[in-house]
Amino acid sequence: MRIAAAGSAFPQHYYSQQIIQEALKRHWAGMLDNPSVVDRLYARVGVSGRHLALPIEQYEELKRWRQNNDAWIQVAVELGEKALCRALTRAGLSTQDLHALFLVSITGIASPSIDARLINRMGLPLNLKRVPIFGLGCVGGAAGIARAADYVRAFPQHAAAVLAIELCSLTWQREDVSIANMISSGLFGDGAAAVVLTGAAKGEHGPQVLATRSSFYPHTEDVMGWDISEKGFRIVLSSQVPAMVYRHLREDVEQFLADHSLTRHDIASWIMHTGGPKVLEALQDALELPPGALDASWESLNRVGNLSSASVLLVLEDVMLRRRPAPGSYSLLAAMGPGFCAELVLLRW
Repeated sequence: MRIAAAGSAFPQHYYSQQIIQEALKRHWAGMLDNPSVVDRLYARVGVSGRHLALPIEQYEELKRWRQNNDAWIQVAVELGEKALCRALTRAGLSTQDLHALFLVSITGIASPSIDARLINRMGLPLNLKRVPIFGLGCVGGAAGIARAADYVRAFPQHAAAVLAIELCSLTWQREDVSIANMISSGLFGDGAAAVVLTGAAKGEHGPQVLATRSSFYPHTEDVMGWDISEKGFRIVLSSQVPAMVYRHLREDVEQFLADHSLTRHDIASWIMHTGGPKVLEALQDALELPPGALDASWESLNRVGNLSSASVLLVLEDVMLRRRPAPGSYSLLAAMGPGFCAELVLLRW
């Protein structure tokens, strides 16, 4: 089984970090004792600009969660179609070649889900196996690849797609001036990414998925996630996230690789979720990576921000298009998220 292609799509509205920062400072002007705290927090998130689902001036018009979620559905369908079409085209497949679609998101809800709406919009097969996944957050893209790999392992003549759509700006709690919400409003961006996986009998292009592993860390529910109320999704973002990464990931990675007679030194490229500067630094330190090993992740973070579940798929797309490792070499794709948990995917080019 292989990853045949990846593709991404973004809203047309792109703003520098400074423009977003100033807009939110104006909105929070009467709520903050010291508005300069926004400047300090935004300076630390490593983001130069982001795409937003809507023109920035329209966010002042969003007064109720339903408005946010309606906008999420509309934009998610548009971006989902573009990202999935791009990935299928790069894989040399048509919409009719797709057998299963794993949809991942944590920034909105819909029933019928976005994948059902895409069947109508794109003319996808009517017997498409749909698996909408909600709640995994930043780990969702890696988990989607792992679940899709399980599917094409069972059905080697099939092709499956993972589609991650995150419109994080539509979850902003505009009356919340907590540190967690201000960091979130400065770190997370909007966009979508898709990955196409093919079974052994279906395709011969792209890196092989050799193995996957899930790791769950008990009693860590309060590290990351949402508090959901009538106002929508309120961010839960503990300062312990980098420490969780540092404490757990190295052991998980080394055990996973050892099960396949490999070590960290056998990995030619690291395809890592763009959690933020402190998370990437924790990854670098915990895994003792050489300089430049996480350049693709750092550059994605700077260019578009953290796109939650879609981020690791963006890094994968960049590696496949511009940083492709030598044939026969290994990559490790990884992400961590609410639970707290990790997903690891071992690839061979």
